Amino acid sequence: MQTIPSDQSADQPVLPDEERAAALQSFFQASVAADDIEQVFVLKKAQPLLQAFTALFHGGFNGVLVRLLVLRELVADASSSSLTRADINLKLAYLDQDSLETVLLRLRTYQLLAWDAAQSVYRITPLARNILSAVDSLLLAANADGEDADTAYLLSQVAGAHAVGGVSVDQLHHLLGRLIELTDEFRDAIASGSEFRLRIAQEKWHAACDWVEKGSTIIHAITTDTRADAATHRAAQAIGRAQSALLNMQGMFSRALNQIERQRVHLGQSGLSTTDIKSWLLAHDDLAALANDAIAEPLNLLFITPAEMVDVAEAELLADRVTATVSRLPPGEDAPVTIHEEKLNSQQLDDWIARLDQIVAAPAATAVAQALLPASFAIASYRASLLPLLGDESEAVLQGGTAAMARLPLTFTPQDILLAVDDPHVAAMSAATLTPAATNQ
Repeated sequence: MQTIPSDQSADQPVLPDEERAAALQSFFQASVAADDIEQVFVLKKAQPLLQAFTALFHGGFNGVLVRLLVLRELVADASSSSLTRADINLKLAYLDQDSLETVLLRLRTYQLLAWDAAQSVYRITPLARNILSAVDSLLLAANADGEDADTAYLLSQVAGAHAVGGVSVDQLHHLLGRLIELTDEFRDAIASGSEFRLRIAQEKWHAACDWVEKGSTIIHAITTDTRADAATHRAAQAIGRAQSALLNMQGMFSRALNQIERQRVHLGQSGLSTTDIKSWLLAHDDLAALANDAIAEPLNLLFITPAEMVDVAEAELLADRVTATVSRLPPGEDAPVTIHEEKLNSQQLDDWIARLDQIVAAPAATAVAQALLPASFAIASYRASLLPLLGDESEAVLQGGTAAMARLPLTFTPQDILLAVDDPHVAAMSAATLTPAATNQ
């Protein structure tokens, strides 16, 4: 059974190997196996080192700071290879004891600090020294003056690796990428046409050239090294070409600055130019302070806002239209005569119910064609649409003409037969009959 270190976060449990593999596979496409990718193999091979970095840098900044502080304090004592707990407590007496215990437990868990139970002492592991050496190199580059510190760091890594015979293609690619970034940055400054940006880029270019000259010897040694593989040779040659491109930019800077010098604007016979004025203004942190006591009395400025401008323009535009408008009312007109549709339908319904009353009194069944016709097609269709209401109990309990029709003692019997009729408006009609209730009995 696996155990979780006491200082590890509860939301990050230690997973079995097969679970970790499945979790890694979930980041990739289903058709791609994670282990088939070369870089995945390289990173998984360095798992103890990466886990050590995780132990140091996982969590918030304050926690990372305290862990690095403890480890740097312990490594700083080079007089002895071991440390007792009393020595640690003395060195880190300014830390809370519970917090110190948590940090020490985390460092032990991830093999950054080894506990020698036989002698009851702590020992700094080689892994911890390597990590701190890399971090110290980065801190030194970050705290160095000048913007070329990153280039210096990358070059120092290449030089150190070559000195011990272990320069890698990745290290060369990092340096190559930085040189290409500098070249693009300088080209953008030249294309901008800004004198200030050009001069800043030129100063940075001079610093970069110093490192290029120092690195030329190293790159030459790598390209002439017979033990280096083809990929290393290609990367070193690409760095040489990037260095040449950087060195050739001196002429581009000179031409751009000369062009700006020809276009410089001088103020009268004073010898001052707009560049001199801009430089003088940039030297002041608070430009607003230059106006202090410059104006004896405040100015009363009058402004007109776009809203007032629109109001005035609209009034001027509509002034002529208002005077030309006739104020009298238009002549009267007779209201159109309309016929209420409900009254027409009500009249047609009353006539239809009156005809059905006659059929109720008939001694025998009546054909529907005789009941509906003669009439126009519209009236005949209106009457036919009301026939299904005969005998409808839900309609019969209501009020109105259709309810009265539903209460009539008639039975509507339709048939699936189409019969031709002799009528000028209707050519054919379905066969059906209306039978009085008395006849049904």
